[in-house]
Amino acid sequence: MFKKYTLPNGLRIITAPIEGSKSVTVLVLVGTGSKYETKENNGLSHFLEHMFFKGTKKRPTTLEISSDLDAVGGSYNAFTSKEMTGYWAKVDASHFDLALDWVSDIFLNSKLEEEEIEREKGVILEEVNMYLDTPMTDIWHIWEKLLYGDQPAGWLTLGEREIIKSMRREQFLQYLKNQYVAKNTMVVVAGSEKIIQNSKSKIQNCFKDIRKGSFKNKQKAVEKQKTPQVLIRFKETDQTHLVLGGRSYDIFHRDRFAAALLNTILGGYMSSRLWIEIRERRGLAYYVRSINETYTDTGYLVANAGLDISRIDEAIKVILGEFKKIKEEKVPDKELKKAKDHIRGATLLALESSDEMASYLGMQEVIKKQILTPEQFFSKIEKVTPNDLQRVAKEIFRPEKLNLALIGPFKDKQKFERLIKI
Repeated sequence: MFKKYTLPNGLRIITAPIEGSKSVTVLVLVGTGSKYETKENNGLSHFLEHMFFKGTKKRPTTLEISSDLDAVGGSYNAFTSKEMTGYWAKVDASHFDLALDWVSDIFLNSKLEEEEIEREKGVILEEVNMYLDTPMTDIWHIWEKLLYGDQPAGWLTLGEREIIKSMRREQFLQYLKNQYVAKNTMVVVAGSEKIIQNSKSKIQNCFKDIRKGSFKNKQKAVEKQKTPQVLIRFKETDQTHLVLGGRSYDIFHRDRFAAALLNTILGGYMSSRLWIEIRERRGLAYYVRSINETYTDTGYLVANAGLDISRIDEAIKVILGEFKKIKEEKVPDKELKKAKDHIRGATLLALESSDEMASYLGMQEVIKKQILTPEQFFSKIEKVTPNDLQRVAKEIFRPEKLNLALIGPFKDKQKFERLIKI
């Protein structure tokens, strides 16, 4: 399915041919993100990602950077998360050389000019404003702030406004030196079989000048909780947005596969338990889902919804009722099989796309240094039993581990603390 190479300088390369694919994706991942920041440079990982689109020696301006791939109908972007940062381009396979040159150029040769940094601060600040003005996304910052508090795991990935305003070019250069090195970087190429066959030497040549050296590790998240916790952001909204659930498992934990199935059964599709109870039977929400997040050192499994403000108490009780039910009653074999088949089908459909294949392989390697093929992953999923689900549900949804993050026109925190003490 794929081949992995580690070059003498530590750079990892993964090539993944996809039968019949007419596209190719080049993805560069670095094992760094906002969890690797300090209080003084919070938001730098994301800011640096923006700066890679501002000009190189070969492509001096933003216009020239975007025009190259626009001219061939390519897709391209970048992203920053808590634990990784990525840069990618997806093109018609005949334009592979262009995509590889483009990605390696912005990654290795960005100028990071002081003038552009100052100009981009305005863009970043508006992105922060957009994020904080959108409750559907801001609720996740509230949630992680509730769980992790004043440590990197609980900070906003975009950064705080005053810190963004104070950033200087020297900080970007130092961060590159500390984190953007060969041993902390990998290149994934997925797509057309014909292209993939001859890609390794081209990748090696394009990245021959990547920085060498060691990189700094992140601060491990500290978790402390003895009683249910609530965090409210008062906002005059027409809809309440909440996240309600418990701490679960990191990406290495043996029970992460059971947690993934619990997530699917609770809120992973339109016939899931939360969707049917919250939306279809009671009309409490337009969107409702569950999310199972796994980091290298923490995790959580939660319900997330935008709800009728006047019926928020009812909605919380229904969600807690579903948590209680899945703890007390074993999931029927038929429902478990449906969830397993859903995960298998959705994964296989996604992996027909070269960008999804690149992400599937690359994100595992950059985070875990180990890759499960789809079939190996499905094998782990298939081994999960109803007893496993019940055991894991009892562990995750213990009353003292429950947390509620809320955005809406509410000020009475004690009321919600009483509601989630089950």
